[in-house]
Amino acid sequence: MKNYIKNIIKFSLAIFALVFISSCEDYLDREDESIVSEEEAFKNFTNFQGFTEELYHCIPDFTNAYWTNSWNWGDDEIESTARDFHFINKIENGNFWGWQSEFDGWQAGWMDRNNTSTDDDRFSKSLWQLGWYGIRKANLGLANMDRLTDATQEEKDLIRGQLLFFRGWFHFQFIQYFGGLPYINEVLPSDEQLQLPRLSYHEAADLAAQDFRAAADLLPTDWDETDAGSATLGKNQLRINKIMALGYLGKNYLWAASPLMNQESTGNAVYNTSYAQKAAEAFAELLTLTESGEADYSLVPFSDYHLNFYTTGQNWQIPGSTEAIFRGPYFGAHGSTYGTAKQYQPSPILTDGDVKFLPTANYVDFYGMANGMPIEDITQPDPESGYDPEYPWKDRDPRFYNDIVYDGVRTVQGSMPADEEYNRYANLFTGGSYRNIRTGSRTGYMLYKFIPITANKYDEGYGYGNSLNIHLPWMRLSDVYLMYAEAAAQAYGSPTGQVSGYSKTAVDAINFVRDRAGVGHVADEFLGSLDAFMSEVRRERAVELAFERHRFNDLRRWLLLTESPYTLKKSVEFDRAGELNTDDPSQNRVLNLREEVILERNFSSKHYWLPLKNVDVNMYLEFSQNPGW
Repeated sequence: MKNYIKNIIKFSLAIFALVFISSCEDYLDREDESIVSEEEAFKNFTNFQGFTEELYHCIPDFTNAYWTNSWNWGDDEIESTARDFHFINKIENGNFWGWQSEFDGWQAGWMDRNNTSTDDDRFSKSLWQLGWYGIRKANLGLANMDRLTDATQEEKDLIRGQLLFFRGWFHFQFIQYFGGLPYINEVLPSDEQLQLPRLSYHEAADLAAQDFRAAADLLPTDWDETDAGSATLGKNQLRINKIMALGYLGKNYLWAASPLMNQESTGNAVYNTSYAQKAAEAFAELLTLTESGEADYSLVPFSDYHLNFYTTGQNWQIPGSTEAIFRGPYFGAHGSTYGTAKQYQPSPILTDGDVKFLPTANYVDFYGMANGMPIEDITQPDPESGYDPEYPWKDRDPRFYNDIVYDGVRTVQGSMPADEEYNRYANLFTGGSYRNIRTGSRTGYMLYKFIPITANKYDEGYGYGNSLNIHLPWMRLSDVYLMYAEAAAQAYGSPTGQVSGYSKTAVDAINFVRDRAGVGHVADEFLGSLDAFMSEVRRERAVELAFERHRFNDLRRWLLLTESPYTLKKSVEFDRAGELNTDDPSQNRVLNLREEVILERNFSSKHYWLPLKNVDVNMYLEFSQNPGW
């Protein structure tokens, strides 16, 4: 931290003085004449906003941070064996030091990277350095608010609100991985010895909550409706607003309420109902604004579900549509076309490249039946849910068909050589051509949630001319509904827990998300107790937010990371029975269906927190390393 708080994070006299973001794609483009002096930097709204804009360029793009990108570190995903440089491989072996650039010779991770900067290079974004940079910059701005004299009250509120949000956001990102840390809410002198003790998680979360709450009270729901935002009308979607601040206020409180964080702070490995209530209230405030139409956010229709994650043929439009609440800036098209899009299909069958990320079979099991019932055992028939192990792909949750490619699915739409025609349909059965532990599927499934079915070398859906843009949001509206469901249930001790003045109970919120996909509601058998309901809360988060970077932190905060079966990664094995139905592969019959363990992760209690850098914990006594590291 010494290097980032005191040395790297220096105030530059070369301050960006943009009027605003000229477009959603070009966050910080500037002309030479836009550089202003320190004396002028904070004088008016235009200059101060220019200073503030750099904070947006501190948000890492974890989706396209490298040529191939690893962001799922739970029980949800496994990598092919061709390469081992991604953090996911280090995690598999219990080596959590791998998030640090010192232990990443490829510089492939998005949390720490040697060449970090705030320019337009997607390869130069990392959370650790830019987080401390952003905190110091936010504090510099807040310390100079009295210099903003040539501005309306609205303009002053917009500046302060953004600065407070970013200070809270970067601190929250840190504490969720590392536990309680010093909360830096002032400009630290560069010539003084640091002596800031680590706070408890709750202490740090309380300070972050103050910043998020203040930001929410200062910021508008829509910058287009402000006088200041009229200069960039229609191009304000990525600007920090009230909804973003409320979303992270609630998430910060829910994480503080969770068993891991409550244990770190109080010693009790259970939910903290007080923090859960605060979380539920923040989410209810947000959802009331969106449902009333006061804030322009809504769930994307299921027919357009992919717009949450990718766009194609839309001139590189950033995905997210009406559902993305918080997104980072966009750093270039090539990240999708030449890298990310190719990491999901087997090679050389459908694409090139030797790094593949596959959904684990055990995680795919969370995708239950269309009637809303879970699958208890994929090898056994279940009359209640209607699951039949001879037809394992039949009548599943519609999100299963959207996200997952299973055996028999047509993967090539256009022409292909006659001698390769047999690969038009996914051969994912045991021994099939798509099954290859090195460059194909290790698990019997492939992930297509973030790419169109045409993203292959025959259909060329990832070609530059198709303007495929893959970009995952940090937070979207369905996540808020599910976080509200969890918080309200824990706060009020019941699936029917409900914040006063808000229309939905905890179970209503889950059912609302399921309605979008056409999935049956939570069954009555899960409404009789809080524990039973929580099993469906966890399963719904696993399905709706699948592979969107949430699972690892969810398992951690629930204290499930070290517990079986969450330590297992499995493949599905089966034989085809009869002629392949290419019109509707869900109707295909299989034999000898079973799952086999690919690996088991041997974690201990120390793995609930990532290790801090030794260079930081050694700089003064009060800044201690996480237990076990």
